Amino acid sequence: MNTTKKLKILMLAPTPYFADRGCHVRIYEEAKALRILGHDVRICTYHLGRDLGDIPTWRIPRIPWYRKLSAGPSWHKFYLDLLLFFTAFKAIRELSPDLIHAHLHEGALVGFLLKMLFGIPMVFDCQGSLTGELVEHRFIRRGSWLYRVFRFLEGWIVRRADRTVCSAGPSARILIEDFAIPAEIVSVVADGVDVEIFRPGLEVSGLRRELNLPQDRLIAVFMGVMSEHQGVDMLLEAIGALRADGHEVYCLLMGYPEEGYRRRAEELGLDERVTFTGRIEYSRAAEYLNLGDLALAPKMSDSEANGKILNYMACGLPVIAFDNPVNREILGETGVLVPPGDVGAFAEAVEKLGRDESQRRRLAGAARARAVSEHGWDVAARSLVHLYNEIFVARRPLSAD
Repeated sequence: MNTTKKLKILMLAPTPYFADRGCHVRIYEEAKALRILGHDVRICTYHLGRDLGDIPTWRIPRIPWYRKLSAGPSWHKFYLDLLLFFTAFKAIRELSPDLIHAHLHEGALVGFLLKMLFGIPMVFDCQGSLTGELVEHRFIRRGSWLYRVFRFLEGWIVRRADRTVCSAGPSARILIEDFAIPAEIVSVVADGVDVEIFRPGLEVSGLRRELNLPQDRLIAVFMGVMSEHQGVDMLLEAIGALRADGHEVYCLLMGYPEEGYRRRAEELGLDERVTFTGRIEYSRAAEYLNLGDLALAPKMSDSEANGKILNYMACGLPVIAFDNPVNREILGETGVLVPPGDVGAFAEAVEKLGRDESQRRRLAGAARARAVSEHGWDVAARSLVHLYNEIFVARRPLSAD
């Protein structure tokens, strides 16, 4: 299997890529790392978003009335994914790829149809449960007839891939235990982080003045999609509890769409304790994270990946998160985990860690070391190449070197 043969890979991204959020980072960093290894990776995606780096990108025709960049389900995605199919069909005719790498369940559905038409193997990049996400976004109700329809569809989709990669161990267990996918065709390729870009010690004094952040208070940071699904509602509750107890922690909340939460913070009387930045471009994320003394990860999902934690860790930030299998898998012993959904415990953990500078330093160093040793994107890319290798082993094996 030691040959210099490189692959042509078409990545399907049924999302407004690139829009500075978690799943887009995984798509971009995987593609970039594979291209560094010499593989020809192209991306096929929606009309919205922006091209990033030197990765060739095909886009569906412009739909003028669809402008949603934020995360979450939408009925519009049915016709967007149909357009994605035709755009990818054209891309395949032009590129003649060796393999389809399909992100998200919608991408796997489109990828399966293309696989059947062109005889191209397909890898499904799973970042959580389809029905779990729909329920958590309150798009459908658990147990309803729509839930049963989507659950059936999810089970059908996840059985169509030649191999499936999951961004977290709990997602893999769901596929194996709930959908009876053979364990030998399911692999975990965890999210990564570019530890050369996301690092502590960046110069941010000017940015701190620009944002008018207090000079004499502890800064707790959150960066991610601003939604209930990401735990932002509970985060505001925790900030309110800290204020009620007289603690002087200041919170920097970075992400979008933020306007509803900005109004909510004002209604709760938190506007003097919180700064909302709105959307932060991925290229500046490390700089903004360096403003923090500790980081907050209130997302509740026990199956979806939580890549923001890796960025926190690489920037040398001690992390407070809810205790679930995903966060436990990422943090190990390098963070503070509190009972899921317990806002009081979350606020108490912020207060305690804020007062304990030596503990913050210890956790920060351990988190940074763990990110560097275990979570580089180069590790993820080499894992993907070995997985592709297994698909092609009988015909044209590759090397990860």
